Amino acid sequence: MTRGYSYIMLLVPCLLLIVAIAGCVSQETVQVQKKPNIILIVADDQGWGDLSHHGNSNLKTPNIDSIAHRGATFDRFFVSPVCSPTRAEVLTGRYAVRGGVYSTSAGGERLDLDETTVADLLRSAGYRTAAFGKWHNGMQYPYHPNGRGFEEFYGFCSGHWGHYFSPMLEHNGAITRGTGYLTDDFTNRAMAFMEEHRDEPFFIYLPYNTPHSPMQVPDRWGQPMMEADLQMYHRDPEKEDTLFTKAALAMCENIDWNVGRLTEKLKALDLTKETIFIYMSDNGPNSWRWNGDMKGRKGSTDEGGVRSPLFIQWPGTIKPGQVVPQIASGIDLLPTLLDLAGVPFQAGNLDGISLKKYLLSDDSTSPDRYLANHWGGRTSVRSQYFRLDHEDQLFDMRSDPGQRKDISSDSTGVWQSMKAYKSQWISEILSELPEEDLRTFPLGHPDFTWTQIPARDGEAHGQIERSNRWPNCSFYTNWVSTEDSISWNVDVVESGLFEVTLYYTCPQGDVGSSFEIVCGDSVLEGEITEAHDPPLVGADEDLVPRQESYVKDFEPMVVGTMRLEEGQQDLVIRAVNIPGAKAMDFRLLMFERIE
Repeated sequence: MTRGYSYIMLLVPCLLLIVAIAGCVSQETVQVQKKPNIILIVADDQGWGDLSHHGNSNLKTPNIDSIAHRGATFDRFFVSPVCSPTRAEVLTGRYAVRGGVYSTSAGGERLDLDETTVADLLRSAGYRTAAFGKWHNGMQYPYHPNGRGFEEFYGFCSGHWGHYFSPMLEHNGAITRGTGYLTDDFTNRAMAFMEEHRDEPFFIYLPYNTPHSPMQVPDRWGQPMMEADLQMYHRDPEKEDTLFTKAALAMCENIDWNVGRLTEKLKALDLTKETIFIYMSDNGPNSWRWNGDMKGRKGSTDEGGVRSPLFIQWPGTIKPGQVVPQIASGIDLLPTLLDLAGVPFQAGNLDGISLKKYLLSDDSTSPDRYLANHWGGRTSVRSQYFRLDHEDQLFDMRSDPGQRKDISSDSTGVWQSMKAYKSQWISEILSELPEEDLRTFPLGHPDFTWTQIPARDGEAHGQIERSNRWPNCSFYTNWVSTEDSISWNVDVVESGLFEVTLYYTCPQGDVGSSFEIVCGDSVLEGEITEAHDPPLVGADEDLVPRQESYVKDFEPMVVGTMRLEEGQQDLVIRAVNIPGAKAMDFRLLMFERIE
């Protein structure tokens, strides 16, 4: 017994050493196999030319430029002409029209529910996922980002927002209040998420809301830029609004500052080499300003309306300073990121391709490809060297980047090939977009607590008016008759009991208005008993006059509980009694499932 015991005691240190070595190997293996973090920034309405990296001496963007210097620049990267389609294409790897996105508000911005997003796939692969900023692909769950693969969302779901300083926002569906300037606020949230999940692979989608109008930015950036002299102008300078240009560039410099904060946070967390960092924009510039002599701006399918910066940094993996000449598109982001991260995906139903080989190898061979850009009934097609515009004019983008000379009669073979592709794209892909949008607004999904029903998605009847022709951040006013109402076509996903909150304003003289909310056979009555008459805000912070609605601080009022039955029905709010000049100004209804 004693002798056997001695042998065992001699073996114990060896066994412990083996276990320790195995533990180290296992830990090292885990470290090697840890998937890269991904941070994807999408600026809103920043043109290709709004960067000092691209030669614009009107502003300085050293932090964004550094992503290009430390990583790869895609020289010819294209997106959609406006916001929501680009976001849909980035999220799905498919043309936006396939996913039902045909507008930027009132439901047309929603991404079909049968589409799979990059966040869905990364979350299934073990990533922690978050989106901070402007969503613009649907509000009501499961169109909501929390239903599209993002476990964390903070921001707003509309196409634009009416005030950029501590406005009303939402956090995972619940209404909350922002803290400070929006771009700074979203960046703070992103950095907190990075720190919280530093030991796990994370995907952070940062769709900033700037430099989209209204043109607001802290004085630290706004005042110096507004006092500066511009050195570079649009190719048709008579079109340019120099004050708007300065405001936009000041907002771009603020974005740059926030990009610097993110890169410093990665350094502090020792995550720089473990993180793929991507920077891009969602369309061309939102005004006529310097953009490299390109034709077109936001909303145009010409080069200037759809060319975006794309910088991808992954230190130690992507060679610094490389320039990728091959054309690429927003539809390529999903397959590229999944390929870089080693996450399996089905490429067969995608329109985009992985760009990994251009980033990680010296293989620069690529067959020519065609990329389509579509908006507002206009379709153009881009190949590596040519663009066929929406009027079927052909331009050689090497010798004529400004699209000044139509060469269709001189290059009939190229023209016929690109025109044939355009016809095929319209018949096979654009045709997937139905002629009429029959989608309802889902209400009361059992997997989500809150459903917002905003003025943006409603239809006014009678004399009720929108605060502005752009629906996204609007409210309803001029509610002067009991014959007037607001309605929504909703689909109650599952029956239940809901607490209903009304967001309203009402001056003292109009207190006492009563109303009813009707959904199918359910009726909930309410009365405005307290005045709330805040001023419109935004004008004092705007650097240039806006086109969108000014906003105000709407008061939440719990109306009561309402039993809703499953099925498609009309949701209507109408006034029953108006003792004063008008019933109220209306912003939204919030339904909170309580049973």
